[in-house]
Amino acid sequence: MAKYLATASYTAEGLKGLRKDGGTKRRHVVVKALESVGGKLEAFYFSFGKQDVLMIIDLPDHVAAAALSVAVGSTGAVRLMTTPLITPEEMDKACDKKTAYRAPGA
Repeated sequence: MAKYLATASYTAEGLKGLRKDGGTKRRHVVVKALESVGGKLEAFYFSFGKQDVLMIIDLPDHVAAAALSVAVGSTGAVRLMTTPLITPEEMDKACDKKTAYRAPGA
């Protein structure tokens, strides 16, 4: 499974819903949404500032990540940003892979 950092920012309407439902209910909704696409929640935290929610999630693939992004974003209550996370071992493999890139002017 692929691991992602998902961050969310509530709109004013989303914050009204959070205030009404509370934090544990929102986490439960996230767990159910992840399970519906074959994923799972590793960590869930509320914050304040630019991001209201920070999560570490496991998803089977980018299609599942995109499906969640579309579902969440289409409500208009939350802006979701999903960032793929790469292990140090995966980075080792990436560094070993030869590419045909050439720097500008080189």
